[in-house]
Amino acid sequence: MRVSEAEKVQAGNVGSMRDGVLSQKFLLLGEEGSPNNYSINVGRTGSGGWTTPRHKHNFDQVRYVLKGTYPYAKGKVMTEGTVGYYPEGVPYGPQDRPEGLEMMVCQFGGASGQGYISVHEREAANARLSQRGSFKDGIYTWFDDKGQKHNQDGFEACFEEVMGRKLEYPKPRYEDIVLMHPENYAWVPDAAPGVATKWMGIFGERLAKIGFVRIDAGATFGAGTEDSLEVMFLAEGSVTLNGDTYGPRSAFEFKAKEGPIAMTASEDATLLRMVLPKF
Repeated sequence: MRVSEAEKVQAGNVGSMRDGVLSQKFLLLGEEGSPNNYSINVGRTGSGGWTTPRHKHNFDQVRYVLKGTYPYAKGKVMTEGTVGYYPEGVPYGPQDRPEGLEMMVCQFGGASGQGYISVHEREAANARLSQRGSFKDGIYTWFDDKGQKHNQDGFEACFEEVMGRKLEYPKPRYEDIVLMHPENYAWVPDAAPGVATKWMGIFGERLAKIGFVRIDAGATFGAGTEDSLEVMFLAEGSVTLNGDTYGPRSAFEFKAKEGPIAMTASEDATLLRMVLPKF
């Protein structure tokens, strides 16, 4: 088990791979090289906003809007409180994040098994690429030895710099982004008194799961019982584990079947749950 509290994490800005100012607090990072590598962060858009062109990835994402409205594609928005599943290989954008938008994002290796390059690897690649070319409007531009100009998506360029090979996107399993409205799902009582869950979706052949757990004040939830690595984000309330109490925007990592670990609500608590693909 690992825990991180947003209030104790220093914020940093995304590199020049995209345009604008996006300040992020990375709460937990997974294991580099693992198909289950992941990162979970809370980001806030700075002055002037933050944009990307339409693009896709070779990993999965879960996005949870905490404050504001998130335009994730032309004519499409996520409102405050909604949760989105962004499958590998499915394009989205252009993004136009307005100033002040706050969002939790969990990025992780998808069912294809290609994994997820770490934040450290990505930013180091960004710095190296910036010495040989330039990033503008989310596109990386450089000139080869013959003076020919090349344009490439910024993330794609960073991935290929890290991996030393061409990025091959998995074929999309879904037609579009999957948006979920948590308030429209019913709470299902758990076996433990004072605990309820709402699973909103199970995705892909490796069974990635997205849902919530609610723990009433004084009640205890047995965490860490899933078949794969689980990451939880405390949306509201406070919980106590092993004698330490954690407040909103804390993140928790549980390895497969390492529980049950007692998570007791110090006050009514709601947590977003993300069970990563099972390998």
